[in-house]
Amino acid sequence: MDRKDNIVQDRDFKYILQDAGQIYVGARYSYRELLEEEQMNFKLKTVISRYILKEVDASATLESHFYHMAEDSFSYQTYRELKVKVKVSMPEQKKGLTGKVRTVYKDKVYGLKEFAGIRPAGKEQLGLMVREIVISKLGLMTFTV
Repeated sequence: MDRKDNIVQDRDFKYILQDAGQIYVGARYSYRELLEEEQMNFKLKTVISRYILKEVDASATLESHFYHMAEDSFSYQTYRELKVKVKVSMPEQKKGLTGKVRTVYKDKVYGLKEFAGIRPAGKEQLGLMVREIVISKLGLMTFTV
């Protein structure tokens, strides 16, 4: 895979969507990119700049940060207050009609406590790939900045 393919693939996982109850953020965003993103919720930008960036470098991606997040960290406590969930893809072996085994990816949504409770080595063993961070609008609304 060349550099151009990596850029296209990164763009596929850099998005901000929202519905009535949640904000969905693609996990390939770095914190710096989120703060510069026009579509990003202002209050969420404020939470990131005032709370998250106290212990995380702005160049860190959401994917990397959540993958290595510890339950005793300040950022974990902040995201817990926001009622964050983590959407991951995990490989699964499926047997086709011809009997050939192939790998498919299944999506799963974890609560923050459950996901942070899995050590990075365990996440690697399971083949988990962080795809999306889901932020509760109610959690964001009740969060005081």
